[in-house]
Amino acid sequence: MNGLFITGTDTDIGKTALSSLLLAELRRRHINATYLKPVQTGCVDGIPDLDYALAMASIKPSEEEYWNMAPYTFEPACSPHLAAEMTETEIDIAEIVIAARTLAKQYDFVVAEGAGGIMVPLNRRELMLDLMQALKLPVVIAARPGLGTINHTLLSIRALRSDGLDIAGIVFVASNDTNPGLIEEDNANTIEQFGKVPILGTIPYCAALADFKSQVLGFKFQDSLPSPVITEVEKIVNQLEV
Repeated sequence: MNGLFITGTDTDIGKTALSSLLLAELRRRHINATYLKPVQTGCVDGIPDLDYALAMASIKPSEEEYWNMAPYTFEPACSPHLAAEMTETEIDIAEIVIAARTLAKQYDFVVAEGAGGIMVPLNRRELMLDLMQALKLPVVIAARPGLGTINHTLLSIRALRSDGLDIAGIVFVASNDTNPGLIEEDNANTIEQFGKVPILGTIPYCAALADFKSQVLGFKFQDSLPSPVITEVEKIVNQLEV
């Protein structure tokens, strides 16, 4: 199976925005790519992550494909294991792997996005890290560029490496319109030095991405985003050598 697994150093870190941008850029390059969101929680108000990603990439899946793209969807906005328990369900990694392999037969590339961070429980025995191990896709880590990111990102790198996973690189996702300065620049250099992983780039702050839950499902990648965002995404994909 060809693809990437997008994880984050924390929840609400910009994973969905990054995953959707990468998917849209791959599709723009005529790569038959699709999206996999193994577990979605908090699916009550706004647009689920899957719908947002599909809209940005202009993908209209069949009902069966749609189910395989998001095999576990829950209304409670909490950790996957708890959301499943609240609905008397148990998340089964084997079922997710089956869904992923089914998608891989229909598409050439799968962009998978985790929920929360690396050590988030899926059930009372297994973590998101175990799912990554089962899928065995190269991992891209989404991280904040600002204060606190060094510790969180280096810990994430260590956890992934301890399980023998391939880390494709780090992408910083800006969550506010503050201009980056010395701290952000040094954070990137320090993480690259100690983590020994490439820094692929930084997605600039973009109001349309920051408020994606309220976006209308007519969102167009090339038409709706500022050129600095598009340019950065192109650079990131070039480095991934997809």
